[in-house]
Amino acid sequence: MIALSYLFMIIDRLFQLYQIALVVYILMSWFPGAYNTAVGRFLGRICEPFLSVFRRFIPAIAGLDFSPIIAFLVLEFAERGLYYLLISLNLL
Repeated sequence: MIALSYLFMIIDRLFQLYQIALVVYILMSWFPGAYNTAVGRFLGRICEPFLSVFRRFIPAIAGLDFSPIIAFLVLEFAERGLYYLLISLNLL
């Protein structure tokens, strides 16, 4: 039971790290050439597959891409859903 608590804490931190990576990747769009750096290419490899799922369904409106907002909501719901699932199974 304690091991599952530690496992959930690790998974929770991974969700947070991925959210930070998404924020940095999104903010890089404000700086010309930022995606062509080593950090930009790395973040593109880990963030773009997730964001592209939402970009297929949510078109840009007036040049603004709102798909990251939905991506953050999905991540948050997944994290909370995992937490409530573990609580309901009395594993935490």
